[in-house]
Amino acid sequence: MPAERLYLLKIRLLGIEPDIWRTFVVPADITLDCLHDVIQLVMGWEDDHLHEFVVGKNRFSGAPESEDDDQDHRLCDLVQRKGGKLHYVYDFGDYWEHELKVMDTNYADANLPSDIHCLDGARACPPEDIGGVPGYYHFCEAVTDPENEDHDDYLEWAGEYDSEKFDIAAVNRGLTKYARDPR
Repeated sequence: MPAERLYLLKIRLLGIEPDIWRTFVVPADITLDCLHDVIQLVMGWEDDHLHEFVVGKNRFSGAPESEDDDQDHRLCDLVQRKGGKLHYVYDFGDYWEHELKVMDTNYADANLPSDIHCLDGARACPPEDIGGVPGYYHFCEAVTDPENEDHDDYLEWAGEYDSEKFDIAAVNRGLTKYARDPR
């Protein structure tokens, strides 16, 4: 059963065309550390690296030594209006930049199974540790070209990978499990 107030968010991975994106709902009062967990699930990341949220000139991190810990801040306190944006960076080595846009600050759907739910999306998340945007493009070329010198190594390393595949049912199974037991 959905919470009192929900935010509808759209996240987009920057620097890659065609876009890799998701729309999803979360409670308005979700903490940034929990929002990080949800982003990991909706995007398909493995949560192996540090992250940071940027809201205006403010930076919030999940790093243990961070002065401005993301568990102390709630989304609704940082972004109050439809159209508001925040940035999320995952993996400071590969430096995956995401833009989160608030599509609605009072989302309502009586048929929503949970207050954390993915509604839509497109394309698969890049594999972890691929080398950022340039590495991702090289990876995509290599896995589709058997003549590429990296073809076999990438297939062995990453297994089957389809850049166009987005499994919303699997994402929502993960979100349902997370909503039952966040940590």
